[in-house]
Amino acid sequence: MTNHSEQVAGQGRACRSVYLDYAAATPMDPEVVAAMLPYFSEKFENPSAPYAAARAVRADVDAARAAVAHAIGARPGNVTFTAGATEANNLAFAAAGDGAHVVVDAAEHESVLACAAAAGGGCSIVGVGPDGRVRAADVAAAITPATRLVSVELANGEVGAVQPVREIACVVAAERERRLAAGETVPIWLHTDASQAAGALAVNVGTLGCDLLTISAAKIYGPKQVGLLWASDDVALRPLVLGGGQEGGVRSGTENVAGVVGFAKALELAGARRQAEARRLAGLRDRLQRAVCGEFGWAVVSGPRAAKLRLPGLLHVSFPGLEARRLVIALEREGVSVGTGSACAASKMRSSHVLAAMGAPAEVAAGSLRLTLGRQTTEADVDYAVAAIVRAVRAEAARVGLVTCQSDLTDSDDPKGGDA
Repeated sequence: MTNHSEQVAGQGRACRSVYLDYAAATPMDPEVVAAMLPYFSEKFENPSAPYAAARAVRADVDAARAAVAHAIGARPGNVTFTAGATEANNLAFAAAGDGAHVVVDAAEHESVLACAAAAGGGCSIVGVGPDGRVRAADVAAAITPATRLVSVELANGEVGAVQPVREIACVVAAERERRLAAGETVPIWLHTDASQAAGALAVNVGTLGCDLLTISAAKIYGPKQVGLLWASDDVALRPLVLGGGQEGGVRSGTENVAGVVGFAKALELAGARRQAEARRLAGLRDRLQRAVCGEFGWAVVSGPRAAKLRLPGLLHVSFPGLEARRLVIALEREGVSVGTGSACAASKMRSSHVLAAMGAPAEVAAGSLRLTLGRQTTEADVDYAVAAIVRAVRAEAARVGLVTCQSDLTDSDDPKGGDA
């Protein structure tokens, strides 16, 4: 993404194009695009066809599957390609079967919460703390003898909270052993949606201890509408789409060859760049946070404080008493694109279920911005965005008659802002 400068009409200020909504969508990496291009033209054949050219395309699909499996510490035969994370999450819940009881946390992605609500055996929703994290002990307390699936995301895409998935895996394993010893035959599995985490955290199914795992290519500079569901040998997936029996009979339909090849390349690049990019983004995020909260001491930063417990490129900041939608519009006029939370919820103008689960006051939720940084973000972008945010917040505060002096609104002297 190339930044450009132009004059803001009537204001005489240079205007950059600064994108700060990478949690909603990432641009495809040029190397990903290059890997995909041949499959739109000269390598167009259907991988299920019997002749040599088609068999070559089939080999490329198999190679992509092997590459993504290797990246997450899995075997290729356990990877099913899907049309994105939402389908993968639905496929994971379908594996639990009819009449299954499921356990999820209250801050999950909408697709997980919708699947949980539709579970035939009911669902238990576990609360999260003020920092957006769920406690493994609370998950354990919610599990019943009828529970077949526990689903907790690896990292929350709204406030950046990294969840204790490994601890929850131990809880699920202990319940599995108890059932085995008691002669109970109801299986129990752990699913984690790692879509928001895959670009910033190491994702290995063995280390995490999960039974099912979702990743979206669209969150790691790959193509949209491409994802995967990994399932352990113990999980029998149930197809949602019937037809020609592709993807091992789990997902019928001609394979999206360009998409899966691009996915494999995107995951490869994410792994190679992860550590250095995470450090860079954390530094930029901290620069952004210090500047904004230094200017507005009454701003509220939501999510964990500890660096290891939050995604490196995400800052969720609220300006109580202001309307986030008006701030988004004001920032857009200055060339700065930001989000207010999950893109799915924002498109419907719904208030944040994540902030509600965290116990954030309504005025905090209403004035919230989610600022997410990515590969194209520079220090100059951050500094320009800070100046634009300061102008937008001051203008809105003046419009509604809000006093922005820190001493009038808060007793805190923490320049980093406070947790919701």
